[in-house]
Amino acid sequence: MLFLSIGRIIKKLLKPMALALLIISCEQQNTSKTNAWLQLQEIVDSVVVPAFPNKIFNILDYGAITDSTTNNTDAIKKAIEACSLSGGGIVLIPKGKFLTGPIHLENNINLHLNEGAEILFSTNLDDFPIVHTSYEGTELMNFSPLIYAKGKTNIAITGKGILNGQASNDFWWSWCGKESYGWKDGDPKQHTSLTKLKEGMSEKGVPVEKRVFGKGEYLRPSFVEPFECNNVLIQGVKIINAPFWVIHPIKSTNVTIDGVTVESHGPNNDGCDPEYSKNIIIKNCTFNTGDDCIAIKSGRNEDGRRVNIVSENIVVQNCKMIDGHGGVVMGSEISAGVRNVFVENCEMDSPNLERAIRIKTNTKRGGFVEDVYVRNIKIGQVKEAVLKINLFYGIYGVQEGEFMPRVSNINLENIQVENGGKYGILAKGYAEQPITDITLKDVTIKKVDSVYALENVTNINFINTHINGIPMKSL
Repeated sequence: MLFLSIGRIIKKLLKPMALALLIISCEQQNTSKTNAWLQLQEIVDSVVVPAFPNKIFNILDYGAITDSTTNNTDAIKKAIEACSLSGGGIVLIPKGKFLTGPIHLENNINLHLNEGAEILFSTNLDDFPIVHTSYEGTELMNFSPLIYAKGKTNIAITGKGILNGQASNDFWWSWCGKESYGWKDGDPKQHTSLTKLKEGMSEKGVPVEKRVFGKGEYLRPSFVEPFECNNVLIQGVKIINAPFWVIHPIKSTNVTIDGVTVESHGPNNDGCDPEYSKNIIIKNCTFNTGDDCIAIKSGRNEDGRRVNIVSENIVVQNCKMIDGHGGVVMGSEISAGVRNVFVENCEMDSPNLERAIRIKTNTKRGGFVEDVYVRNIKIGQVKEAVLKINLFYGIYGVQEGEFMPRVSNINLENIQVENGGKYGILAKGYAEQPITDITLKDVTIKKVDSVYALENVTNINFINTHINGIPMKSL
């Protein structure tokens, strides 16, 4: 009896102690999340926006002809070389339509398109040199991206003109192998080339310089690709009709993408894909795409683990997402991991926008996503979910391996949703490694078919959150 009495006394003492510890833990967690937003400004302040000498090199002075049919590759190259040799400046694309092959930037070059200027990129495969690039998170030697820079510092693409990749169902897009993009039975498609690259080369550790593709293979180039670059600005231009991923900073640092409009509804037409990159600012942009609007990457499977560079310090501000598979997405090529993603003051609205915030990977990809902060978002309509986390993602069938993905600390704050589609939260993790620490604070979803569908998810915190008019309780 004495032991029972002592036990009861101890329990009475422990209850308030446990409650106090829980309160302290919650307060520390809230303080940590508040301090996280201070990091956003630190990231923004750290990003160097390139500046250029006030010297103008007009491509007309180097033989360019504005008739939409003359190939101006050499004229633009000469203007860039002259500008670079003089210490840098502005390579000017004046009003008019200029056909060209891929453009390769040098240090201290600002490729500036005047209003009314349009660069039309060639549809002749012979105009595309083979360079070190990447396809869906796997490095290779392939067709040059349409605008490319390798290992350069202080570069920019600016102005009010148009970059037109001229991709369509007649050129580039049909290679994806879908009839909706012009492919017909018997036509070549990318699948054989992908198998060769991923299973025949990447999985076997073949060096990148020996992974040579190009003509005779069917892997489309990215549109704008700063590769291993530092201090990059892409500002003001409109980009249309992309072969593949549209803006792809890879292994790059200090990149600002400001006021760019992307309108391209082809296959794999992601709007912006930072990969293995750090300190990336995407602001004041409009994305109307055939795939994810913004998709943060860090390599695919063996290649991602080989390179092993985390994508981090990614800031998305004041952007508008229209059509797309997702508004802001992490994955699926994410094997090296993603952290410190900040999204604020954006609008997402389209019956063709499938999800607002999306995380996707699998046990063959592995990787991690942690410390994602989203606030002040207005969502008119999405088709499937406001937040979707899928750790069983597989577009080419089942993709399973031994690399357990990890997702933690995902935060949504002050999110106003008119129509959330099928689910408020759709999240599926693993029993061995559950998705953990999801917080929705001051979130209102006025209409959604199902509040949530969860599998192997722990510690979901609802703070002043209402879905379908019902106040939510933490799980």
